[in-house]
Amino acid sequence: MSGESSSNQGGETEERKICANGGSVQTETVEAKLDAGNIDEAESALREGLSLNSEEARALLGRLEYQRGNVEAALGVFEGIDLEDAIQRLQSCSTEKIHKKSGLSGPHLGANLVLEAIYLKTKSLQKLNRIKDAAEECKRVLDAVEKIFPQGIPEAFVDTKLQETISRAVELLPQLWAEAGSYHEAIASYRRALLTHWNLDNDSCARIQTNFAVFLLYGGIEAISPSTATQVDGTYNPKSNIEEAILLLMICMRKFSLGKAKWDPAVVEHLTFALSLCNQTPILAKQMEEVIPGVIHRVDLWKNLALCFSAIGHRKTALDLLKKALHKHEKPDDITSLLLAAKICSEDSSFAAEGIEYAQRAVSCSKNGNEHLQGVCLRVLGLCYGKQASISASDYERSRLQSEALKSLDEAITFEPENSDLVFELGIQYAMQRNLNNALRLAKQYIDATGGSMLRGWRLLALILSAQQRFQEAEVVTDAALDETAKWDQGPLLRLKAKLRIAQSRHLDAIETYRHLLALIQAQKKSYAPLHSTHQIEDDRVNEYEVWQGLANLYSSLSRWKDAEICLGKARAIIECSSETLHTEGTIYQRRGEIDEALATYVNSLLIEATYVPSKICVGAIMSNRGLAMLPVARTLLSDALRLEPTNRMAWLHLGFVHKLDGRLSDAIDSFQAASMLEESDPIESFNSIL
Repeated sequence: MSGESSSNQGGETEERKICANGGSVQTETVEAKLDAGNIDEAESALREGLSLNSEEARALLGRLEYQRGNVEAALGVFEGIDLEDAIQRLQSCSTEKIHKKSGLSGPHLGANLVLEAIYLKTKSLQKLNRIKDAAEECKRVLDAVEKIFPQGIPEAFVDTKLQETISRAVELLPQLWAEAGSYHEAIASYRRALLTHWNLDNDSCARIQTNFAVFLLYGGIEAISPSTATQVDGTYNPKSNIEEAILLLMICMRKFSLGKAKWDPAVVEHLTFALSLCNQTPILAKQMEEVIPGVIHRVDLWKNLALCFSAIGHRKTALDLLKKALHKHEKPDDITSLLLAAKICSEDSSFAAEGIEYAQRAVSCSKNGNEHLQGVCLRVLGLCYGKQASISASDYERSRLQSEALKSLDEAITFEPENSDLVFELGIQYAMQRNLNNALRLAKQYIDATGGSMLRGWRLLALILSAQQRFQEAEVVTDAALDETAKWDQGPLLRLKAKLRIAQSRHLDAIETYRHLLALIQAQKKSYAPLHSTHQIEDDRVNEYEVWQGLANLYSSLSRWKDAEICLGKARAIIECSSETLHTEGTIYQRRGEIDEALATYVNSLLIEATYVPSKICVGAIMSNRGLAMLPVARTLLSDALRLEPTNRMAWLHLGFVHKLDGRLSDAIDSFQAASMLEESDPIESFNSIL
């Protein structure tokens, strides 16, 4: 084989030689001629000493200059090589048997030398920042290989220098095209690299697949689907960049799990991003579980799996995994695990108390960290306090927890004053505690910070104004939000607008708004049906259900019983049996004076959902009119309703009537005062509806 050899025996000066075809030439001799500018003499020395032709000798000279760091000189030498002539001479010899022990010789040695020369010419051009020229030269290498080996590179070349050159060129070409800004050529080169029989080893192939996936995910250009001519029958044809990237990354993960390629943690990061975009985190969890044990540290694996399960709402499973990560024998003070556990708990009231403990531990661990980390920990702590306050049975405890929530969020915002999400969450907390002036200030600040691009900011502002009984201003805000919102996202705003019109006794205008909302939902269903999953279509149907419910309640308040019943029928066609539908049916009976039928319907509503507050209040109100014997039952129901919704003014109002009938005048006065205060600050929709 061609190459340089050296020896150092008994302290003698190290000798460097260029060897090929059984001959050798002193490297210093050739270098001296090159340094003197005698390129022709250097070439002649190699041709005579190693039995090489002109192209092969110049290839060796160029490689020597490249290794010495003389990139421009090497490029000048490579320019004299006639690749096409070499290809023609080599094609006839391409099928000769190669012996691995003896290596390459004769024509095959020439193939290696000439192709390596063009590859090194490519690298020289790249170093001189002539990227497009480099890509063209690299393409010449691969085109030449396909001419020399039209049936694919023989297996006998796997361990040869020629195979090494080809593998490097295959991996380099798409990167050069991408660097040159020729993105479609880069895509074509990536696909050519993966579809042509280049005899690439698994590590090289995995690197190319990973690089291609990265290009598809972050390159900013939509790749054209592979040509049907290149598809094998029965294979899957990706329809988008993300699909193709996921397919490539999952192939890499499979190689890792089988031990066929070297582990690359970046693949997991890119696959996490890609699958998260598609809301397919269960697939990611399965891929991680298949990784060879020990490759990913078990704590990191548990955290990643917890993220996957929390993303699809499996909070209990996610928390169980994080508890393993936070065990005293693992990493009990890992801030990432503590924060993730607390964040999951902050989204579910049944875990809120547990979340407070995790968040407090995270705050303690972050005190010596940076300000951003401290702000994040305090923010999550505030959210956990707020969630726990919403289910507290004690007024004192609820007040304490609400104060702690505000304290934590206020402290968090001192660390991150520009965090718009934190501004929004603090505004929600103030609003739920009926501190409407501060809530209004923060809602406006959030809209300014986000440039009015976030729907939830407009909704919060409109709800705060409605809680201040400023219904006309709230409707103006809603109209402004509609102007800033894409058509398909206008549903919640239109529903809010209908309720604002009802609050102003503009019932006909409200009916018209509901009809507009129904038309929007129908258009959404027709437009999205072929593109969206069943789950997403069901979400649209729930929205339609809410509209029919709203219309039924509106017609009922106007004593238009037939219209109300038609709307209820439409709602039942979507959700056959629900507490809300039964409650609306009960209100129709009650408004028509059919009290026994109303009571039975309200009870049926509670049998479906025992915590449905509106039905609890109505049953309690009816029971309070059934004599003194029923007052304890009424009081229990109304008190339970207030435990579930402490700011429900109707529950306070009817509880006041119960206390009055029972002779508890002081309690009655307190209840009536609470109802009056809440009426003055009751939003048109619950503030929780935004979360």
